[in-house]
Amino acid sequence: MSKNNISQLNDLLRTTFIGGKVLTTPGIHQLPDDVQEDIITKVRTFDEFTEDNDPYGEHDFGAFQQANAGKIFWKIDYYAPNMEQGSEDPSDPQKTCRVLTIMLAEEY
Repeated sequence: MSKNNISQLNDLLRTTFIGGKVLTTPGIHQLPDDVQEDIITKVRTFDEFTEDNDPYGEHDFGAFQQANAGKIFWKIDYYAPNMEQGSEDPSDPQKTCRVLTIMLAEEY
């Protein structure tokens, strides 16, 4: 499994919403449209990966503060194409359906 390939595939999904599914939680849906748009922009442009928040170098999680909404988390999970179990090889797009979830930290 190539960490570099995984991070590239995760960055593609996060920055373009291509290469997987994108979900937002009920807490995000309840926010005003302009706040939701700002959150989406912050997720797409997130680049604050460090050893602390990205110990495996996969770019699969991030967190930031959002005015009037509090702490926001986003994470990428790896599922088999049938979505019934985890992917056997997250570095292989043919064997993986990536799911990016954007949520309020309190929903985690």
